[in-house]
Amino acid sequence: MLLHHHHHHPISTATNTETQPKPHDNENSAANMSFVPVNPRPFLQDLVSKDVVVRLKWGETEYKGRLVSIDSYMNVQISNTQEYIDHKFTGALGQVLIRCNNVLWIKAADDNGENGDTKMDG
Repeated sequence: MLLHHHHHHPISTATNTETQPKPHDNENSAANMSFVPVNPRPFLQDLVSKDVVVRLKWGETEYKGRLVSIDSYMNVQISNTQEYIDHKFTGALGQVLIRCNNVLWIKAADDNGENGDTKMDG
């Protein structure tokens, strides 16, 4: 009796060593980690003594006034402050100090007066 041992081994020679390139995860994450956001402070310092709009994080509240000072923590002091809620004028507040954690954004109020086209944001 001839026992035919049909060992169908896949050819397991050294040809099937990993041909995939190794993932370069560490390089990508290092590149992402080194990304530094642009520091807005020079821009904000340029706005000092100009008219600005400060948007608060809650409600629809915006303060418009003259930027007196801003510090490295983004605490904002403005004078001649006018409060707008949902784009409606709600009162003159005089000089106010807005703490940094209340500020959503600050922009220059360089639209001459209240034109109808100031509704770009929103």
